[in-house]
Amino acid sequence: MEIKLFINGQFKDSSDKTIRTSYDPSNGAEVAKYHVPSSKDVDEAVTAARDAFYNPEWKNMSQDARADILLKISEKLKERSKEIVDIEVRDSGSTLRKAKADVHNTAAFFKVMSKVARELKLSVKDETATRAGFSINSREYAPVGVCAQIIPWNFPLVMAGWKLGPILATGCTTVLKTAEETPASAAILAEIIRDSGVPAGVVNIITGGADVGRALLSHREIQKVAFTGSTAVGKEILKTVAPNITTATMELGGKSANIVLDDADLSIAVDGALYAFLYHSGQACDSGTRLLVQEGIYDAFMEKFLERIKDVKVAPTTDPNAGYGPVVNEKQMKTILGFIEKTKSEDGKLLAGGNRITTGEFAKGFFIEPTAFEITPKHTIFQEEIFGPVVGITKFRSEEEAVLLANNSKYGLAGAVWSKDSARAHKVASQLEAGTVWINEYHLLNPGMPFGGFKESGLGREMGPEGIMSYLEVRHVWESDCNEREKKVWLDAIF
Repeated sequence: MEIKLFINGQFKDSSDKTIRTSYDPSNGAEVAKYHVPSSKDVDEAVTAARDAFYNPEWKNMSQDARADILLKISEKLKERSKEIVDIEVRDSGSTLRKAKADVHNTAAFFKVMSKVARELKLSVKDETATRAGFSINSREYAPVGVCAQIIPWNFPLVMAGWKLGPILATGCTTVLKTAEETPASAAILAEIIRDSGVPAGVVNIITGGADVGRALLSHREIQKVAFTGSTAVGKEILKTVAPNITTATMELGGKSANIVLDDADLSIAVDGALYAFLYHSGQACDSGTRLLVQEGIYDAFMEKFLERIKDVKVAPTTDPNAGYGPVVNEKQMKTILGFIEKTKSEDGKLLAGGNRITTGEFAKGFFIEPTAFEITPKHTIFQEEIFGPVVGITKFRSEEEAVLLANNSKYGLAGAVWSKDSARAHKVASQLEAGTVWINEYHLLNPGMPFGGFKESGLGREMGPEGIMSYLEVRHVWESDCNEREKKVWLDAIF
């Protein structure tokens, strides 16, 4: 597969002919050759987005027409589902089950965005501020303009959808940069966007590393940045965009606390705890990697937990029964193994796993056993995001202690509470410094609700009304309802 730059509605070679390769993390096989843009290509992409933003074909398009385009994208994603699943499995290390869910969820998201676009009111009269005989006050919403969007490698199709849906719903334009590790599914999405009637230049898609990102983010025409990735990179991005006062939304790292109270249903809480940190090899920003278990059920919970962890099947991604597959690349694998060794050196109690899997069909891939440690807040992995199949388990006595432990973090992306008592669970949930809190659940998201973090887990929100509003500027329009000169006494201030 050859992946070219998608600029101004066309696929083109990199102007300096730079081509790199992406590999299957299960076995090291080549997946795709992708073109890396030069600074000239980046400028061309941003210029195309700027021109498209002011093009009447897009600027004056009705909300119903935008909604129709979004619905077509949703339908075409479903039509090409098998093809996308196949490439996503090989390119990103997603299991078959995860890749199928990703395509389904992305198609569903574009369908939701279609409804949002159709119902979006871009001019709203404020009845409270309006006063008969004096003024009529309205809020008008306008697209923020040309956007730069950068997505990570862990959920490439889903993240592209989350970024592009609001662009098309609000009338913005964008240059989307995918991760070098996972460029493939976005190339198919570019074809779908083109074939669904999106005008040329509205969406431009490129792939590249940090240098490409800096060139894009610092471009004078960029009005808004949307980034999903690590907190460390997010901080650097904010420095880059500060000179231009560019609006930014950031969905960053997490070290989410998963709290199991002593009245939890262990038959679901144990499986929920495993799902919370093992889904997609632990490569999810909201993973529940700090498992807090109340002392009254700790022994019973751990007995079931350590038995059940043996049932999680680690396998190559093409195995339909794989619970999870490899991590994305060798660099990430070494980082995870480094955290495991660090925890051992800090006398963390290893309860399960802790090793790379290298036998047989695993030899050429980046597979790590599901790993569990018993830890305290003094251990490095209590605080640091690992992004791998590793969990730290901590015992607590009271609800108050659980909340203190959960909030003892620079992050605040997500969390969960497991309890049969709804009121008790809500009481604990309401005290967590986190943007999403599940009760008796984990990882599931709703496109109608906001997703994002407290503290160093981000700025702003994706999805929900809050996510849409971040792509709109608000304009206050004051219309006089006082049309007699003698009543406009404020004019006399200068006469």
